[in-house]
Order: sequence, then C-alpha cells, then structure tokens
Amino acid sequence: MPDVSAHVDIPQRALFKAAEVCDLAKVQPYVLRSWEAEFPELGVAKTAGGPRVYRRADVEQVLRIKHLLLVEGLTLAGARRKLEEETSPVAADAPVIDELLGQHARERLTQVKRGLQSILDLLANAPNGHEFKLAAPPIPVARAKAVEQARPKAAKGKASASKPLPRRRH
Repeated sequence: MPDVSAHVDIPQRALFKAAEVCDLAKVQPYVLRSWEAEFPELGVAKTAGGPRVYRRADVEQVLRIKHLLLVEGLTLAGARRKLEEETSPVAADAPVIDELLGQHARERLTQVKRGLQSILDLLANAPNGHEFKLAAPPIPVARAKAVEQARPKAAKGKASASKPLPRRRH
C-alpha cells in the first residue's frame, strides 16, 4: 500500500478548486465528493453557478482522511470517529474544567437566587397592602370571541371564569 504520509506542499492560497484538491491529494473527483457526504465538516463552498471551492483547512482535512483510510486502514466511520476525537477537548484537563465551570455555575445560581429573593421581598412589602398576583395578560375581545366560537358545542358553558383561555404560542 502506498505511503500517503509523505508531506504534501499545499500552495499558500485561501481557496482551491476541486480539481486542484484532487491533484494535491491524488484522488479522483468522485472520491472527494463521497468524502464530502461522509464528513460534513469538510467545508465546501459552492458559489452560485461556479465551481466548488475548498479552504486550506479543507485540503489538509482531505489529506488527513486519505492517510487514515489508506495508511491506518480505517473505515470511513472509523476515520470520522478518529477526527472527532482529535478535535474534542483534552480529557486530562476535564476535571479542572468541570471544577471551574461548577464554581462559576454556583456563583451564577447564587446571584439568581438573591435576585429572586429581592423580587419576593419587594412584592411582600407592597404599599397599600396590595398583594401582587401573576396572571396572563387579557385577551383582546375579538380574539376571545374567535376562541369561543372555535370550541366544540358541548364545551360551551362549561368553561369557568377562573380558568384563562388558552393562548397561542408564536
């Protein structure tokens, strides 16, 4: 099996045509297109009416995929898993990151709790002894009539005044 790990000189450009990528990687165009389908992160920018173009990082990715398939003997699924592992965060730092995230999360939750408590205190100390109640905003008359007409005949008259009409979500 040929050694694909040999260094390939990629020209210093931002974009490459599909034919150029095929020449650099020494693969057929149909192979490149099949890899596009298997590796969605392989960023193909297709201009309106123009050719497919690839970024420099995409060319490097194509070369890495070819190496994984031909040299390391992985399947497409295996190559995809390997590339995902390579791009995921380092596991050795995970406990440290979790600890920092947990500490910041506790601080944020404490701030939220204090804010909610201050809102409760404001509501409890309302002037004139008025008690605050949360309620849905009133439904416009035209909308209320439309909702009432849309209800089945048997349900009419059974609606109690204490239950608000259902609201549509947008």
